[in-house]
Amino acid sequence: MASLRITYKKSSIGYSQAQKDTVRSLGLRKLNQVVELQDTPVVRGMIFKIKHLVTVEEVTATEAK
Repeated sequence: MASLRITYKKSSIGYSQAQKDTVRSLGLRKLNQVVELQDTPVVRGMIFKIKHLVTVEEVTATEAK
């Protein structure tokens, strides 16, 4: 299964509490932090809600290792 590399690029200050909670639920704590998560519909939905705060890259199985 593919995974996604999510980078926290823009601060959530000034945005709704729901968006702040979504950033935290993805495991992002500090700016420029990178997390790799499995590509699931749930994760894609969370990314869609905060797409203006993060950048997303698809990672193949060979790149992940």
